Amino acid sequence: MEPKEEATSETLDHNHQISQEHNEDPHHDLDGNIDTSTRETEDTFFSSTSSPISQKEIVRAVEVVERDSLAIADSFSSLFASLRIALSEVSSRSVDHVQCFSDAAGRLQESALDTATKGNLYINSCLRLNEEMRGIDTLAMQLKVLRRNVDALDTAVNTLVRFP
Repeated sequence: MEPKEEATSETLDHNHQISQEHNEDPHHDLDGNIDTSTRETEDTFFSSTSSPISQKEIVRAVEVVERDSLAIADSFSSLFASLRIALSEVSSRSVDHVQCFSDAAGRLQESALDTATKGNLYINSCLRLNEEMRGIDTLAMQLKVLRRNVDALDTAVNTLVRFP
């Protein structure tokens, strides 16, 4: 006999022995008299439940229940493993998305700082050019006066060189 069947048989024999001891004990009321009404009710109960089911059938039923319990336990174990894997994947993906967002934000920050630096350099160049151009206003005025003088000289030379 296998260990499971042996343990089940011992349990059933023990329960049967307790049941027989219980049936042998008379029920007494508070005065010590035998209470037959309780005894009759119990006899009816035990006779209706003691059907012709053999110990083998009981052991088989217990084995079926045990197999079903193991199948249910395996199913729950599989379910929890699947949930654990799904949660791990979701967590991993969340971490990946946060890392990607962090990388993108870092690159954007670098680009913004680079652009700000180049913009400041351009503004400083424009300010320097503006400073240099202030002195050109007087130079432009001098060039205009010089141009007028050259034009006047050209006109005077042309009139002298032409003989009527």
